Amino acid sequence: MEKTLAELADLLDGEVVGDGSLAIRGVSGIKEAKEGDIAFIANSKYFSLMEKTRASAIITSKDVHDAPKPIVRTENPSLAFAKVVSMFSPNQVSRPKGIHPTAVVGENVKLGKNVALQAYCVIEDNASIGDETILYAGVYVGQHARIGKKCIVYPHVSIRERVIIGNRVIIHNGTVVGSDGFGFANVKGAHHKIPQIGTVVVEDDVEIGANVTIDRARFDKTLIGRGTKIDNLVQIAHNVLIGENSIIVAQAGISGSTVIEKNVTLAGQAGLVGHITIGEGAVVAAQAGVTKSIPPRTCVSGYPAKPHNVAKRINAHVQKLPELFKKVTELEKKINEAITAWKSRKP
Repeated sequence: MEKTLAELADLLDGEVVGDGSLAIRGVSGIKEAKEGDIAFIANSKYFSLMEKTRASAIITSKDVHDAPKPIVRTENPSLAFAKVVSMFSPNQVSRPKGIHPTAVVGENVKLGKNVALQAYCVIEDNASIGDETILYAGVYVGQHARIGKKCIVYPHVSIRERVIIGNRVIIHNGTVVGSDGFGFANVKGAHHKIPQIGTVVVEDDVEIGANVTIDRARFDKTLIGRGTKIDNLVQIAHNVLIGENSIIVAQAGISGSTVIEKNVTLAGQAGLVGHITIGEGAVVAAQAGVTKSIPPRTCVSGYPAKPHNVAKRINAHVQKLPELFKKVTELEKKINEAITAWKSRKP
C-alpha cells in the first residue's frame, strides 16, 4: 500500500507542511521508523527525535509549525496515528463464529444474534448474552449475569453471578469481574466472612486489561463508568464507583467505597485508601499513596500524596540529606572542639 502525504492529510483532516507528494509506504514508531514510513510525536519533550528519525514524515500537533522533515499537523496526533496504523496494518485476526460443541450452556440462557462461544465456555442458568458478543475459550459466566452487545471477552475471564456488562466492552485474559469483596469481622481473634451480596456494573465502551480483579459490592454495586479504560493487574475493591472516561494504569489498587469521579487518571502503582473521593479531572501520579480526598483537577504525587509541586520540592530536599548530614556532622565536631577549648582555658 502506498499513499502520498497529501492523501493521508486529507484522510486525517490535517495540514501538510512540506512536500505533499511524498510517498508513504508504512507506519512505525519515531525511533524504529525507516525511509518511507510515517511516525508521530504528540509530546513536545520528544521533538528532538525529529532530527534523528529515519521516518520520511511525521504526524504532529497543531502547535508545531516547522520541522526538519515534512509533517502533517493534526488536532490529535495520537488518534491520527492510530487511524494510519489501521490503514497500513489492518487487523488480520479472524473472529470466531458460532457455538463450539464443547461449550456448556445452562437453562434459560438468552443468546442474542450471532453470539460466538469458543471451546469450553460455561454459561450458567439464566444468564444473557447480547448480539454479536464473542466469548473466547474457557470464559465463565455466572448465574443471572448479563453481557451486552458487541462485547469481546478473551480466554479465561470469569464474569460472576449477577454481574452486568454493558455494550462494546472488551475484557482481556484472566480478568475476574464480581469476585467477593474483602470483608471479614474479627470475633475473638477469628475472621468471619461478611456476605457480599451486591454486584458489579460495567457500563458501555469500557476496556479492562488482563488479570484485573473487580470485587462485587457488599450491598448495591461496584461501578465502572462509561468509556473508562483499565490497564493490566489493577485491583478494584467492593463498592468502588469509577466515573466516566477515567484511566486506571497498571498495578493501581483502589480500596473499598472510594469514589473516583469523571476523567480521573490513576498512574501506575497508585494506591488509594477507602472511603475517599478523587475529584473530576484529577491526576494521581505513579506510586502515589492517597490517604485523603483529592479536589477536582488536582495533580498529586508522593506518599502520603501531596500536590505535585509540593511533593517535588520535598523530594528535592530529601535528595540533599546526605550532604546536609555531612555538614551537620562537621558543625557538631567544630562545636564540640570549641566547647572543649573553652573548658580547658585557665582562669
